Amino acid sequence: AVEVGARSSPMELSEKGGVENNGFVQHEAFEDKENDTSSQEEMPKTCSLDVDPVAVEETVLKPYAGMPKEVLLQFSSQARYRVTREILFWLIIAGSVALVCATIAIIALSPKCLDWWQASPIYQIYPRSFKDSNMDGNGDLKGIQEKLDHITYLNIKTIWVTSFFKSTLKDLAYGAEDFYNIDPMFGSMRDFENLIAAIHDKGLRVIMDIIPNHTSDKHPWFQLSRNRTGKYTDYYIWQDCTQAAGSVIPPNNWVSVFGNSSWQFDDVRKQCYFHQFGKEQPDLNFRSRAVQQEIHDIIKFWLGKGVDGFNFGAVKFLLEAMHLRDEPPVNKSQNGESITAYSQLYHDYTTTQVGLHDIIRSFRHTMNEFSREPGRYRFMGSNDDEKEDIEATMKYYGTPFIQEADFPFNFNLINMKNLSGNSIFEAVDSWMKNMPAGKWPNWAVGSPNAARISSRIGKEYINVMNMLLLTLPGTPVTYYGEEIGMENIASENVSEEHVNPGPVATLPEKSPMQWDGKVNAGFTEGNSSWLPVNSDYQTVNVEIQSSQSNSTLSLYRALTLLRNNELPMNRGWMCYIWNDSNVFVYVRELDGLDRVFMMVLNFGQESTIDLKAKAPNLPSEAVIRLSTHFSNAGKVVNTKLIKTETGEGLVLEYKTAKPVHTVEAFQGKCFVAEKACYSKALNLLYMNC
Repeated sequence: AVEVGARSSPMELSEKGGVENNGFVQHEAFEDKENDTSSQEEMPKTCSLDVDPVAVEETVLKPYAGMPKEVLLQFSSQARYRVTREILFWLIIAGSVALVCATIAIIALSPKCLDWWQASPIYQIYPRSFKDSNMDGNGDLKGIQEKLDHITYLNIKTIWVTSFFKSTLKDLAYGAEDFYNIDPMFGSMRDFENLIAAIHDKGLRVIMDIIPNHTSDKHPWFQLSRNRTGKYTDYYIWQDCTQAAGSVIPPNNWVSVFGNSSWQFDDVRKQCYFHQFGKEQPDLNFRSRAVQQEIHDIIKFWLGKGVDGFNFGAVKFLLEAMHLRDEPPVNKSQNGESITAYSQLYHDYTTTQVGLHDIIRSFRHTMNEFSREPGRYRFMGSNDDEKEDIEATMKYYGTPFIQEADFPFNFNLINMKNLSGNSIFEAVDSWMKNMPAGKWPNWAVGSPNAARISSRIGKEYINVMNMLLLTLPGTPVTYYGEEIGMENIASENVSEEHVNPGPVATLPEKSPMQWDGKVNAGFTEGNSSWLPVNSDYQTVNVEIQSSQSNSTLSLYRALTLLRNNELPMNRGWMCYIWNDSNVFVYVRELDGLDRVFMMVLNFGQESTIDLKAKAPNLPSEAVIRLSTHFSNAGKVVNTKLIKTETGEGLVLEYKTAKPVHTVEAFQGKCFVAEKACYSKALNLLYMNC
């Protein structure tokens, strides 16, 4: 305690009651005062305080709310707080670095995501036969828009619409009069723009056909060319013809795909023009840079409209040999004058000429200009059925360094001459073993130019063919109506009057889509349709099959769902297990995933097979995940005794620690595209297995 008093306190005050401040006193006076010893007695005496120094220190360093900056800095600079703060700082830095490194590692190790043209089946629509919206008996673009929900119902996200350019409809709209316009039969450009918007609003994509090889003879380019007008003079392939005895002698023996000479005399130009197809479809001269630029401009126009990709058809016909030599006959002893059929010649000078792939690559380059926006990759397919020359087909994939088509469309399963387990295996293996490494396969079992499954190989095989299509690796292509098992209409119900006129050979598979059991199968509310509806429409239609759990449509939907949801089915390995005259057996599996799917498909007679003997590592039992006999789904089968009937298909599911593709005996029998491995711990895919 501090005590202050007149006598007892150690602190004494001057009589003036304070301490005098001499800070402003004259220097001389100050010196005098210092020398005046008597005045020292008058100075106040010092004050002493009895204060505990430890208590003072604790009082100063103890933090309190509202501390000023100076006090806070004294407090925070103490070692115990500074070290803690530094530890937290470096932990945050280390954690951030680790997070960045982990992100980079995941990105580096993650496989490329499947693009939209890989992830979904493709649904091919022949627009004139899909849905009529204006009661004129012809399908149209508005009709497609009305039925987009059917596409999503099938678990499909990509639509392929065949040609709808303005045309005289010779060759069913594949001879365009105007590449920049819609044929009035199908609607207007506004209808097309609305369709594109509706497709994209539903998260779907659309591919369209373009046939660059030829135009209609009504095309303005041809009219200008036949009159030798400016740059259009050489837009087509013209040659002098010899006239003798009132008939025209063509420059050589070249024959059109439809038969007879591929040269046609033009009365206006007084020369012959070349046509690989009908005489109404003159071939463009692709050795002309101006013609090539025209096609590039057409591509840009439609991509600008929002189209997501193209199928380029008939591209192997783009160039012809300039020397115009006769093509060699298949039968060397045949009289040249009797050659009228396309199959009677080897087409060495009219298909796949040097420079062809340079043109196709240029198409790819133009499309890539529109693929730079994320999520807007533009698909490119090519449609040239080489049939006997699989190596020529594979060239359309491009090279390891220069891309062409994302894939050439595969018609191996359509071109089979007979049906058996062995023939199915050969069709699949032919594509897989010849496909360049790193490329993506595709499959089709129907098209506008081939008889439908049920008419080509039999009704009993509809479901098993769809099961094959949707469980093979790659992109499946379904032709409209195959999901419900539509059949060709009878040929006698088709005549030239249905195509104004035109070829009728490929019309039976183009009959109107069967939507319901009403008049005209719900295709049109008009009095008639451009082609007759199949007589079975009351039992084979979308409406009735969507209500039946055991219908072709229900199985199709279950298969697309399986393909979309199961990793081994959409990007895993495929390994051949067995094939004979009756069955084709293969598995789909993924590295790191112990769940395997095995397909047992019967394309012959009733069969019993011991799969355990064919693949010893198989478990003794498997579960039927899907079956063409719907009541069998969920049953357990003995892998030593697998029975199948004609046209029956099984998707078996089992677990194993040793997948088939790792077994030495199956090396060379397994294929994978877009390889990926599964990590159970992280629940993600990675590349380096």
